[in-house]
Amino acid sequence: MSSYKEKKVISIGIVSELTGLSLRKIRYYEERGLLSPGRTGKGGRKYSFDDVETLMKIAERREEGVQTAEIKKELNKEKTKQKIRDEMIKGQLNAHFRMRK
Repeated sequence: MSSYKEKKVISIGIVSELTGLSLRKIRYYEERGLLSPGRTGKGGRKYSFDDVETLMKIAERREEGVQTAEIKKELNKEKTKQKIRDEMIKGQLNAHFRMRK
């Protein structure tokens, strides 16, 4: 089951208001592969709360002068680390509950 933070339900206009980023910048970051919004049946973009947080990180790093290619590497590393943590937790939970049976 996915978290509410992962559900793609926020329009690009609302994301722009929340982040202070222009629609153009948000689309640019998508083109650069820094995030992947969902799509409506008519092709409109839909973002999650996680996407909003990612955009805030991107904006912060860009203000620091970091190039989008480097930010992409950082985001990919972060995703990989999170997947590893999630798998470790699953393994620990499975081991714990199997032993208790």
